[in-house]
Amino acid sequence: MNTHEDLPISSATMPADAFGLEPLLDVTELAAYLGVPVSTLYDWRTRGKGPAAYRFGKHLKFAVSDVRAWVAEQREPA
Repeated sequence: MNTHEDLPISSATMPADAFGLEPLLDVTELAAYLGVPVSTLYDWRTRGKGPAAYRFGKHLKFAVSDVRAWVAEQREPA
């Protein structure tokens, strides 16, 4: 399983441990990690299918733990 160190955190992002907080991904970073267009993430949100997000003004941020949980839920049965 991936750790948050494996997720694409930009160099401009403050390290999470600087404040004792979990890292947050923006829409572009999450789209790159999942290999889908940003528009797909917005479409999933309107249909209630994507990972949970936080809204800060007009910006969406995704907690790494929420992304991990959502990715695990997407696994197809063996």
